[in-house]
Amino acid sequence: MTAYPTRTIAYICEIYHASMPPATESIQRLHNRYFEDGNPPYSSFAVSPAGPVLSNPGMQRGVLSQVAFLPDRIQFREELGAMTAEDFGLRVRRIAGDVASERSMEAYAGQRITIRTLLNPRKFGNSIEYMRDGLFGFGDMIDAFEGQPRIYGLRMDFPPSEECRTANSLRIENYFQDERTLFMENQSSAGPVRVSDQLEHLEENVSSAYSFLIDKASSFVQAFDLRLEE
Repeated sequence: MTAYPTRTIAYICEIYHASMPPATESIQRLHNRYFEDGNPPYSSFAVSPAGPVLSNPGMQRGVLSQVAFLPDRIQFREELGAMTAEDFGLRVRRIAGDVASERSMEAYAGQRITIRTLLNPRKFGNSIEYMRDGLFGFGDMIDAFEGQPRIYGLRMDFPPSEECRTANSLRIENYFQDERTLFMENQSSAGPVRVSDQLEHLEENVSSAYSFLIDKASSFVQAFDLRLEE
């Protein structure tokens, strides 16, 4: 269970592979096949200068749903939409597997996942107060600057371990677009994946990156939010 109600605003995943020419014909075949199956993950196909792109046009400002097939990676982006982490992981695994089959790829060189979410502290009037007085405990010491910073931020990097095969880079800061809100981002990276028997790692790594942010990081935030109750 998460410590706070959260609003995940972005899922991004990049899967790296050996550099190769654009896969326009291959991706168009996949797109056509998804429509024939009756459950296409993306409705539109286009060719950009960097490579082919599948997308779902958004009706609201800022909404982005696409996968781009670049010379050295597959880049998935879901921003300001309603997709869950579980559905995003499934999509990443499915399309990466289909592309590998279409292009006779034996392995992916690595994976990077970025997940961004927003939450609201409970015991502080706004997120600046939370960062300054709850998390950092700066109090009047910030007066040494003779002015208040616009953003207070914290970054922590966690290497892989026996319990977690991915590296995680966590960022927490006040959200400048809404003073009540905290912004949190986890950027997770993982090593090579064999197509023959390790594709599930691509999906599992998405789940792990999400859990690190939503469960562990939000619990960390809550511990400082509760200081006022002591």
